[in-house]
Amino acid sequence: MGLAELIILAAGLAMDAFAVAVCKGLAMKRITIKKAVICGIWFGSFQAIMPVIGYFAGIRFASYIVSVDHWIAFILLVLIGVDMIKEAVSGDDEDTDESLGFKIMFMLAVVTSIDALAVGITFVCIPVNVLYGAADYVNTLFGAGIIGIITFFITCAGVKAGSVFGIKYKSKAEIAGGTILIILGFKVLLEHLIKSI
Repeated sequence: MGLAELIILAAGLAMDAFAVAVCKGLAMKRITIKKAVICGIWFGSFQAIMPVIGYFAGIRFASYIVSVDHWIAFILLVLIGVDMIKEAVSGDDEDTDESLGFKIMFMLAVVTSIDALAVGITFVCIPVNVLYGAADYVNTLFGAGIIGIITFFITCAGVKAGSVFGIKYKSKAEIAGGTILIILGFKVLLEHLIKSI
């Protein structure tokens, strides 16, 4: 997985956090840069940590999955994408208040980054290859950092968007994120099938 694919993947993964950030922005009486940054740090750090956990958990099973790694990556990405789209279409809004307390933000950060955990497992199957010559785990750490940074900025923008535009962009963001992940899943599968012909 190259840098361009990693950036697209990061944007797709960040859409759940963006949607929750929009709700946060909508609930806040007054938006400040500090509040947006707090949201960004919570969601960005969890989106960076979860792929690393998924990668190191997946590495233990790498020898067993090497022959079907492309199918695993495809299935995980498509399932995550379909789930995001389903949530957006169902119209079930998260109950979000303006609190940025530890308990609430921790739970929201974990819930929005579960898909990043699954993506970390796909990094075992389709390694991140951005830092040429570096070990796979170094590339994975770098990739996770990129995901975290992109999520940070997208989340900060989501808080502001929530205060300005309201809830109407929340479901569109989730649909866009889900679609991106599904397209990446098909891309991984097609690349493998073409190579094996």
